[in-house]
Amino acid sequence: MSARDRRQDYGPSGRFFPQSSPVMIPEYFNIAEACLISHAREWPDAIAIMDFSGTARIWTYGEMAEAAEKLAGLWQDQGVQKGDRVAILLPQCAETMIAHFAAHLIGAVSLPLFVLFGPDALQYRLADSGAKIVVTDRVQYPKIFEIRQSLPELEQVFLCDGEDAEALSLWRSLEASHAPLRGVKTLAEDPVMMIYTSGTTGSPKGVLHAHRFLLGHLPCLELSFADFPNSADVGWTPADWAWIGGLMDMAVPCFYYRVPLVAKRFDRFTAEAAFTLIRDAQVTRAFLPPTALKMMRQSVVPEDARLVSISSGGEPLSADLISWAKTVLGAEVNELYGQTECNLSAGSARAWGVAQTGWIGQGFPGFDLRILDAEGQELVAGEVGQICVHRDTPSMFLCYWNQTEKTAERFVGDYLITGDLGLMDAQGYLQFVARDDDVITASGYRIGPTEIEATLAQDPRVIMAAVVAAPDPTRGHVIGAYVTVSSSPKPGFEQELIAKVAKQLSPHMAPKWVRVVAKMPMTATGKIRRVALREMAAQAPALKQTAE
Repeated sequence: MSARDRRQDYGPSGRFFPQSSPVMIPEYFNIAEACLISHAREWPDAIAIMDFSGTARIWTYGEMAEAAEKLAGLWQDQGVQKGDRVAILLPQCAETMIAHFAAHLIGAVSLPLFVLFGPDALQYRLADSGAKIVVTDRVQYPKIFEIRQSLPELEQVFLCDGEDAEALSLWRSLEASHAPLRGVKTLAEDPVMMIYTSGTTGSPKGVLHAHRFLLGHLPCLELSFADFPNSADVGWTPADWAWIGGLMDMAVPCFYYRVPLVAKRFDRFTAEAAFTLIRDAQVTRAFLPPTALKMMRQSVVPEDARLVSISSGGEPLSADLISWAKTVLGAEVNELYGQTECNLSAGSARAWGVAQTGWIGQGFPGFDLRILDAEGQELVAGEVGQICVHRDTPSMFLCYWNQTEKTAERFVGDYLITGDLGLMDAQGYLQFVARDDDVITASGYRIGPTEIEATLAQDPRVIMAAVVAAPDPTRGHVIGAYVTVSSSPKPGFEQELIAKVAKQLSPHMAPKWVRVVAKMPMTATGKIRRVALREMAAQAPALKQTAE
């Protein structure tokens, strides 16, 4: 059966998205076999990747499979065994996916690493994971060389664009190798990938996933992208493939569905460059973080840069941003919800009539989402509590690497505690309120920032808005807001925004001050770093605004 025939009928059953899973998990499953090798057997000349990371090159499934199988055989010959960790420190490029699939073919665990990590961040992740192999390039190699002596389990480094006295050339090694690939049969439950995630406290944790977790992503892809896949589709995301959003919301599913994937992540994202790429590569499907969409909205859109559909997640999307994308780009935007531990668990699907302004959407098939209190009791519709996901879902993580206690702490009974506060209506629509640690307690009120930020962002002069708790000697904390703007605002701009929130929401939700910043602190995955803003608010003297 071809990838284009794998779609299932997720028709209504009670709520539109039924909680019972239509995704059948086989006993044996291998991501590389499903995403690459099976296609190479039937369609060796089909386009797999359009690589714009350097000199533009088109890679077919046959070429990608040949390279992945040779690399897998070479690693086996060097002693890499099932369960060993293989780190990949590369930007978006064909070699990134070749390395992932080569690891998966022999039952090894691929470990994506972000190219902007410094030596300390890399040292921690490589040491903690016990990675045996690193695949990187000459740009990143100096960081690995600096820390290599502190990594006793690291046996070999491969460079995809050269070689060094202590690092092998990836491509020369493959040309010289005649080691045959010995097939490894993997259970769907066998480990396949580990992605490090950082919470608000403690060291980064390695989130270990099984081969089955790809199958858990499919309901979202098929429902949020209308008429997907089809022969005209081309996929792209500016999100780095080192993170679950870029890798599993776009890159790996494109291979599974045999949709050509564009490889290009800009060193510095600009709307103009994004629109040029969309036009030249004829991209139809895109995963665009809200930050990217907001920047693109500020730019002139070329007439020949159009998309069919967009998925987005990580920050709430405003109704006017969704409307702009539909009107100007011709694309439906569907919001996605998920975490590294359990991705793409809920969202909207406008083509199927599952969308409600101000709400994320519903749980996708196979995902049982509940709003629970601290004791694990389900709350009634409309009450705010912890967003939780039942552990019996295909994309649920296996564990935190070497952290049994931390893994157990993330569950209340059989439900994963996401750390997000939200509510659910009687129809099963999910609304995000705030991260648990982003909730503001001011003058006795517990206030989530999402609604306030959405109201501030309605102003055409505001590009991004972030609301935080700021220390106050009288009230304990007050609501403060940071915004980035499209042009220098006139005097009174901040007071106008405060008044807007007071009128449209409530006076008790209005920020006590608004500060314009040149640049919003962002995480590597495009989310606003509110912890950094809280630190800024704590260090700066409180501004006396007329609204006080």
